[in-house]
Amino acid sequence: MRDLSGVVKAYDVRGVVGEQLDAAVVRDLGAAFARLVGGPAVVIGHDMRDSSPELSAAFADGVNAQGVDVISIGLASTDMLYFASGKLDLPGAMFTASHNPAKYNGIKLCRAGASPVGQDTGLSQVREDAERGVPDAEGVTPGTRTERDLLADYAAYLLDLVDLSGSRPLKVVVDAGNGMGGYTVPEVFKGLPIEIVPMYFELDGNFPNHEANPLDPKNLVDLQAKVVEVGADAGVAFDGDADRCFVIDERGEPVSPSAITALVAVRELAKDPGGTVIHNLITSKAVPEIVAEHGGKPVRTRVGHSFIKAEMATTGAIFGGEHSAHYYFRQFWNADTGMLAALHVLAALGEQDGPLSELTNVYERYSASGEVNSTVADQADRIAAIKAAYGARPGVTFDELDGLTVDLPDGSWFNLRASNTEPLLRLNVEAADSDAVAALRDDVLAIVRG
Repeated sequence: MRDLSGVVKAYDVRGVVGEQLDAAVVRDLGAAFARLVGGPAVVIGHDMRDSSPELSAAFADGVNAQGVDVISIGLASTDMLYFASGKLDLPGAMFTASHNPAKYNGIKLCRAGASPVGQDTGLSQVREDAERGVPDAEGVTPGTRTERDLLADYAAYLLDLVDLSGSRPLKVVVDAGNGMGGYTVPEVFKGLPIEIVPMYFELDGNFPNHEANPLDPKNLVDLQAKVVEVGADAGVAFDGDADRCFVIDERGEPVSPSAITALVAVRELAKDPGGTVIHNLITSKAVPEIVAEHGGKPVRTRVGHSFIKAEMATTGAIFGGEHSAHYYFRQFWNADTGMLAALHVLAALGEQDGPLSELTNVYERYSASGEVNSTVADQADRIAAIKAAYGARPGVTFDELDGLTVDLPDGSWFNLRASNTEPLLRLNVEAADSDAVAALRDDVLAIVRG
């Protein structure tokens, strides 16, 4: 019996092609998924990686062998697959390894209506079945396979949610990182009063220009320079499967995902007064403040899309945002779509005459450290040391929703979380200004690394 514990993760499937993932493994994963969700059909999309067409076809073979039909949408961004799952009301499989290097591939699975499939919602069963091997279903007619192009429908759906027809003319540099944004952006922005200056739109799963991971500042350098060079109003960077977007202002400066979360939340609350907005505990405290100031109800969650999506469903939230630039919309089946978030930002920019830096400045109330990682031998021991040190100080409060969050009486705070996969502690600090952030960061790190 094969062991798939190394590739079937908490929320998706990821591994090195040829070593951990091959057509035989993926065929069994497809068959196991078909058993989990039943008929009548599964919708499948894939990114631009060299291995994606072969692996997605093998998955489709496994689905068909269980008597379940396949609708293939071909090349797609992850949020385009979620659109297909939601619109067609069918379970789906997206072949992508997002921002991981070229040798990787993976599968993101969802039930009908883009509802996520994780370890607790069926993924563990898929893994166990695929480890044993899944025989073809007996006495059933193999499923059919049809192809369907949903790109234009996807673009039209998004543009029904955000009206940019009245925008002032804008020039926007888009860095697709040789990922799926190079496929979806031209269709979404076709006919809008927005001049797109494309960077790295050529689909290439070998990522010849830079990693398709805009969370790493080094991958934004080209975009920042181009925005300034061409005098653009904004820049947008997408990750490999184009479900996350990062925004650059006209000065070439990054706009924090927390500020984008607050901006989009305000726009969504204008349409749905009093609505609930989800934010994870590492977003700026400006987010819940601004949501409350605009009549909304902020709800704080653990880090991770499964927690956000679960809370979206439980609370009926209208919107959710994470510090990692994932943005979730009730009108998008509670799924994350970087494209819709980008459209909101550009609509807000185009509705007024000021620059993006001025527009987003009102949402940037505090300074933040970004994530600082420390390699430690004993994560629990170091967290306990922090708790002991800060617990002795007056006015300090703790919560342990996700790792350890420490609130100081001057309004600053930090969160220390253990990595699930590496001997790392991840630190995020927020304070009134950069000097206060640096002082608090260094104080915490002296204990963590001491």
